[in-house]
Amino acid sequence: MDPNRRVARRRSSLLLLLRLLLAVLLWSGLAPGTFSLGSSPHRVLHDLLSEEQLLEVEDLSLTLMQGGRMGPLSLPPDLPDLDPECRELLLDFANSSAELTGCIVRGARPVRLCQTCYPLFQQVASKMDNISRAVGNSSESHSCARSLLMADRMQIVVILSEFFNSTWQKANCANCLTNKSEELSNSTIYFLNQFNHTLTCFENNLQGRAHSLLQLRNYSEVCKNCREAYKNLSSLYSEMQKMNELESKAESGTHLCIDVEDAMNITRKLWSRTFNCSVPCSDTVPVIAVSVFILFLPVVFYLSSFLHSEQKKRKLILPKRLKSSTSFANIQENSH
Repeated sequence: MDPNRRVARRRSSLLLLLRLLLAVLLWSGLAPGTFSLGSSPHRVLHDLLSEEQLLEVEDLSLTLMQGGRMGPLSLPPDLPDLDPECRELLLDFANSSAELTGCIVRGARPVRLCQTCYPLFQQVASKMDNISRAVGNSSESHSCARSLLMADRMQIVVILSEFFNSTWQKANCANCLTNKSEELSNSTIYFLNQFNHTLTCFENNLQGRAHSLLQLRNYSEVCKNCREAYKNLSSLYSEMQKMNELESKAESGTHLCIDVEDAMNITRKLWSRTFNCSVPCSDTVPVIAVSVFILFLPVVFYLSSFLHSEQKKRKLILPKRLKSSTSFANIQENSH
C-alpha cells in the first residue's frame, strides 16, 4: 500500500477516535447521572478504547488545545520522514545513549567511568556503526545514514557520538581494557583489588574512633598497620606507569586510565593529608651518607692543605748598602 494512503487512513481513524472522545465528554456533561459513583469519563474511555488508542486520542486532544494543527491528511511526497527501519535504528541509538549517559554521570565521583561503562560504550559504538554503515548496497541503508546523520545543520546524532568518543579518549579507558576492549585487563583488575584492600585496611583501623572534624585524631594505628598495603599499591602504580611509558614512547603525555589515576590520588590524599602518614624511603641511608660527605669536603680540603703545606719562615733581606757598611765596620774592628 502507498505510504501516503496509510498515513491518510491512520489520520482519519484518529479523527474518528477524537470525535468519539468529544461525544463521550459531551454525553457525560449533559447526563451527569449516567455514570455510577466513582466512575469518570476517563474510566469510560478505558472501557471503550484500547491503551494505544487512548494515548493517541490524548495526544491529539493536547495538540488541539495548544492551538496546533494536525497537518494534512495526505503527506506530500517531498516531506522528510523516517522509514520504519531508520526510526528503529534511531530509537536503538537513543536508548543506548541514555544508558551510557546515566552511567557516565553516576561514575563521575569517585571516578568509575571505564570499569563500569565500557559495555555500554561498546553498545553505543555498535549502534552508531549500524546507522553510519551502509548494510549491503540497498538504497534504504544509504537513505537512513543521510536522514539521521546529514539531513540538518545540527546533526544531533553525530554530535552525541563525538561527545562519547571524546570522553572515552580523554579518560584513556583503552588503557584499562584488553586489546579488543571487551573486558578489563588483568593489571587493572589486580590494581583495583589492591586499592580495595588498602581502603579496607584504612576502614578497619578507623573503627571505634570519633569522626568529629574538630577533634584531633591519632591515626598511628592506620599508619602502622596499613603501611605495607599502601607501599604495595604505590609500587604497583609506579610499575604500571613505567609499562605505559614503554608501550607508548611515540605518544607524549600519555596517562593511565582515569579510574586508576583517581584511585591512586584518593589513596595518597587519605594517607598523607587525612592520616598524616609517611613511608620511609628505602634509599634514605645512602642519600644521607652522600650528603654528609659532600658537606665535609671543604673542611677536609682546607684541613689537609693546612697540615701538608710548608710553613716558610719570613727572612729579613738587607739592602746592599747596609751589607757593605756592615762589612767595612767588621774590617775596622779586626784591624784594631
